[in-house]
Amino acid sequence: METTDTPEKGKPIQWHPAFFQAIKLELDEYRHVLEFIYDYQLTTGPQRIDVVVIKKTENIHIKKNFAAIFRKDNLLEYKSPDEYISVKDFYKVYGYACQYIQLEENKEVDISDLTLSFVESRYPQELIKHLTEKRNFTVEERCPGIYTVEGDIIPIQLIDSRKLSAEENLWLKELDNRLTALQMRRLTEEIWRLGNAAQIAAYINAIMQANQKSLEEMYKMSDSALTLDEVFVKVGAAARWEARGKAEGKAEGRAEGKTEIARNALSKGLSPEMIRDITGLDLETIKAMNK
Repeated sequence: METTDTPEKGKPIQWHPAFFQAIKLELDEYRHVLEFIYDYQLTTGPQRIDVVVIKKTENIHIKKNFAAIFRKDNLLEYKSPDEYISVKDFYKVYGYACQYIQLEENKEVDISDLTLSFVESRYPQELIKHLTEKRNFTVEERCPGIYTVEGDIIPIQLIDSRKLSAEENLWLKELDNRLTALQMRRLTEEIWRLGNAAQIAAYINAIMQANQKSLEEMYKMSDSALTLDEVFVKVGAAARWEARGKAEGKAEGRAEGKTEIARNALSKGLSPEMIRDITGLDLETIKAMNK
């Protein structure tokens, strides 16, 4: 899975697990009628779909802006803030969609049951130009940051997360490495209000790791440091240690920190695959902890 290094420490930021948790947060109202799958493996090779969202109740209408196009099976491709969706990426994922309906477990899925969503942190200029000029598709921004592609049998949308509304898409919009101290504070207050910090440790870790300077500025605000400390306590000492840049300890301490994160994440129901991406531990070690 794709990662981005932090500028200060060269430590990889695990954006994809954070994206998965952001999608679940955005659609939390519909969690009982949706199934969320992380890192869906198509074959024994490297072909994987970042996130699949399946409607367990097909006729349900989701009133969330980016989910308005959703049908039964919805495939999402994500790029971290420093990456972008290229034309080649588009066709790679389109090919994945075709493979998806060929799998034995998906034999009842028709191509008309699928949707494709491409999420990045910038305007997809190159891809839109290709789709309109080479494919004669129509691309329309139906709401801020969400571009609908018309002309294919599969409903397709391109999402510029930085243009999304913070009021409607807080979790996707703030999944970024350019947050200000005020944005960090607003996000932290919302996490504290929801009281689910332990369930979204991957999201918190990515945000804090990618926005160290803004985090330091936030700590200077007179009434915000205590709240953030309390959030980290809910996530676990290891997550707090990661996010505040206290990873300069001995190798033994780092290993213990990863193990603590893994055990805490397992207790909260995170999949071994997601924990692998968060901690860097191998799957066998993680699965052994769960026995």
